[in-house]
Amino acid sequence: MRDDWTNVTFDSVLRQTKEKHKPEYEESLFYVGLEHIQKSTSLLTGDVGIVLIKTVKNRFSEGQILYGKLRPYLNKVHLAKTSGVCSTDILVFEPSECLNAQFALFFMLSRSFVNDMSANTNGVNLPRVPTKFINAYSFPLAPLPEQRAIVAKIEGLVSDLDQGIADLKTAQDQLKIYRQAVLKKAFEGELTNSKIKTRIDKLGSAIEKPRYGTSKKCSTEPMGIPVLRIPNIGKGIVDPTELKYAKFEDKEISTLALKEGDLLTIRSNGSVDLVGKCALITKHDENYLYAGYLIRIRPKADVLNSKYLLYCLSSHELRIQIENKAKSTSGVNNINSGELQSLEIPIFPIEEQHQIVREIETRLSVCDEVEQSILQGLEKAEALRQSILKKAFEGRLLSDAELAACRAQPDYESAATLLERIQAEREG
Repeated sequence: MRDDWTNVTFDSVLRQTKEKHKPEYEESLFYVGLEHIQKSTSLLTGDVGIVLIKTVKNRFSEGQILYGKLRPYLNKVHLAKTSGVCSTDILVFEPSECLNAQFALFFMLSRSFVNDMSANTNGVNLPRVPTKFINAYSFPLAPLPEQRAIVAKIEGLVSDLDQGIADLKTAQDQLKIYRQAVLKKAFEGELTNSKIKTRIDKLGSAIEKPRYGTSKKCSTEPMGIPVLRIPNIGKGIVDPTELKYAKFEDKEISTLALKEGDLLTIRSNGSVDLVGKCALITKHDENYLYAGYLIRIRPKADVLNSKYLLYCLSSHELRIQIENKAKSTSGVNNINSGELQSLEIPIFPIEEQHQIVREIETRLSVCDEVEQSILQGLEKAEALRQSILKKAFEGRLLSDAELAACRAQPDYESAATLLERIQAEREG
């Protein structure tokens, strides 16, 4: 750190406001919840707006910084462009006179800040970073003209980066549309030029009776048998990381046994998008059992190809059926075994299903390669963004000429001198 910078505590330059809004009756107000702040971008989602407020909320004003203390690894921070109210899991900070608000926002978007907040949380299921830890956190304060110059340079450098990211995300969305188009044509028989008329039947006619998982409490201690849970149900495959374990009697093991070709589907979740998502069991997964929020689906081998069913349940048409059955007003979405069996699916003869699977995989393998390239591009873009932020808050982003221009500004003074002057003015 250069001599004209100084390290200060977070609360010395960003004061946490604690203004509450307690409505006496229902009020229509601009409301920001955690769900309205995009991860790592500082932007608000498109569905933020005026809502009816009935309970106590935090109040914020234009120019203040909103920071989500719940699950800080999600990196939800926003510089308010207007006034309103927000969730009580969002802290509101008022930048002091010695701090450019956008400079502070960029600092809070930096990886070092996010990692340190994430490593110092309380609570397991709902981890929150303590306000005391945030307030005591070290903040690198630069002279005001340099703060402005750094903000301008970051914005210039990341504008092209943001456009590139937007283009990559557009390509991702187009891939999703293409995937669904492939599946739609597949289950209409167009990929195989099938002359066989599709038979629409209940899923229950083509599978054995679905089986719920165990409600037994599991532990991270590797004792007993590994139990698959919702986090282990990945994109069509089992993700064996972060397994939990439990001990079972032989009868329980027999009841909950998995075999190659089974599907595990999520039956209950707060997000309806996850309900009905499946993972295909391979030979490597047969040593696992599974938890109660999952249901085992076992296709009848002579009626239904397991991969055919996996792709079918991922199709837009089946997702609509699943979400309509699963949606709940209570906040927990659920689909039971009877509702799963009642799903209407297109069923071709088994040989035709094998061919359909081959045609789908031929097309989607190319899709997977393109998507992997997109993900690598997004990772490189984020790494570049973080490299820019790292240099910025180490005082290495501006050139010598840019620094000289900052020092020529009429309001230039070292950060320490600035703090002392502001303090003296307050006391005077």
